[in-house]
Amino acid sequence: MSTSTMTAPASGAGHDAGTPVPLQRRRSFGRWFADKGWRHIVAILATVFSVFPLLYVLSAALNPDGTMAGASTLFTHFGWGNFEALFANQERPFGRWFANTLLIGLVTSALTVFLGAMAAYAFSRMRFAGRRVGLLTLLLLQMFPQLLTVVAIFLLLNFLGDIIPAIGLGSSLGLIMVYLGGALGVNTYLMYGFFNTVPLSLDEAARIDGASHVQVFFKIILPLVTPILAVVGLLAFIAISSEFVIASVVLTDPESQTLAVGLYSYVAQQRSENWGVFAAGAVLAAIPVMALFLFLQRYITTGLTAGGVKG
Repeated sequence: MSTSTMTAPASGAGHDAGTPVPLQRRRSFGRWFADKGWRHIVAILATVFSVFPLLYVLSAALNPDGTMAGASTLFTHFGWGNFEALFANQERPFGRWFANTLLIGLVTSALTVFLGAMAAYAFSRMRFAGRRVGLLTLLLLQMFPQLLTVVAIFLLLNFLGDIIPAIGLGSSLGLIMVYLGGALGVNTYLMYGFFNTVPLSLDEAARIDGASHVQVFFKIILPLVTPILAVVGLLAFIAISSEFVIASVVLTDPESQTLAVGLYSYVAQQRSENWGVFAAGAVLAAIPVMALFLFLQRYITTGLTAGGVKG
């Protein structure tokens, strides 16, 4: 006997007693896999692909053998010798490199956010001649990476060092100024788009109350665009802390080098490679980025929550 409908005991006030309630059939595994299951497979493969290099570096850092061949199997040997050797080498001051990276990264990222926010506010809220051309120019300039100007940067800082040694070759201040030279561009364009989402009525209401552009910028606009400020600051810090080419040209003194430049010296020479110490330094170098991400994540979440109810 075949039936087209099946009845089930009605429960709750929404159904009358004896009313037929269709039962949902369980989907077959094939239909579930075609609909959603394949996404789980892709997510698992992507996770393994992303996590494996991290586990490999951590295993090499804890391996006292100090060679990549000895780290072919994960976590077979444990020891803190690589971390001890990292701080015991007087010719390679890892602690100094760590402090230099934090100083240069934090100062440059903070100034990058501030300069980019001011430029984005001007492009978003003001109307002046050359506004569209200026936006397109900032965007087009990013087609030419700062790497192409290495020779010009070296010659310029070498010349300026004879006049003002504080911003010459080998100085952290000189490197910060070089990085700030490329602070605008994509960052300003991203902030400009986010600033446009803030209603102009807020600016007009503040102006009626007598607020100036400075007061509107600091007291109204910046609190509402916290998410993009946090994102730009994080991306700038990551890019600066891992940048190698320009930093290796500007920072000629080992005492002023950053982690990216200093750690390269452990694997630069073919017959004096020490991958274990290099991996230990790479693990410690990732701590500031992780800490900054966790710190800014709270502000990003708070800003997005507040931005959902602004009007």
